[in-house]
Amino acid sequence: MIISQFPLFASIAGRVVAPIFGSSVFWPNFAGTGVAPVFASFVGGEIFNLIRQTGAVAQVVLIILLIFSIMSWSVILTKWSSLNRARAQSGRFLRAFRKAQRLQDVAAVSEQFKPSPLVAVFDNAYDEFRRQGDGNINAVQRAAQIASSEELTRLERRLPWLATTGAVAPFIGLFGTVWGIIDAFNGLGTEGSATLRAVAPGISEALITTAFGLLAAIPAVIAYNQFTHQLREFGARMDDFTMEIMNFIERTIGVTTGVR
Repeated sequence: MIISQFPLFASIAGRVVAPIFGSSVFWPNFAGTGVAPVFASFVGGEIFNLIRQTGAVAQVVLIILLIFSIMSWSVILTKWSSLNRARAQSGRFLRAFRKAQRLQDVAAVSEQFKPSPLVAVFDNAYDEFRRQGDGNINAVQRAAQIASSEELTRLERRLPWLATTGAVAPFIGLFGTVWGIIDAFNGLGTEGSATLRAVAPGISEALITTAFGLLAAIPAVIAYNQFTHQLREFGARMDDFTMEIMNFIERTIGVTTGVR
């Protein structure tokens, strides 16, 4: 289910998780692919060693956070690409619509601009217009509004995952940190040594999970806010386009739509 909805997840996760944690339990086919040295040089050798030395609970937390991060980046990249295409094609479709003299001319070329949500709004309105003829033109407006709502729902798909990552990932990381600190102080009490040198390594290992939690959450929150803003713009553009369709009908066939 995860792999089918997040196509980038499977190809990235296998090449990252196993080499980092030195385990072939989760992704046995990718162990020893040489990603670990690259990762170590990227984050720094000391931090990489701390990750390798963390306990089982902390490593499970880190794997969960890595999964959240990879899936979030998959959503970010795919959504960014699809919204960019939709914006570009919407501009082209609007120019074609405003140059057309008849609705039939727009319908003939609308398939060329399919990534645009405005195309679905127009197609739904045009189909209703052909069914209604010169009768109930307000039905055309309702058909366009229904299509606009459906397109917004489609564009919002998978965005809740970014909100979930932004809200949950820091707390997952904090859980790993709290667990690691408890473990560090428990070991300190067992050894009977109360020096900073004795407790510092355990605490530094524990804090890594909080850092990874923030690392997963911050891009997700930024992307979610940006995409939400863009979707509001798309919603306003589709509402305006609905009014343009009604004006087009009134102008070309002389029917008063009653739209205000």
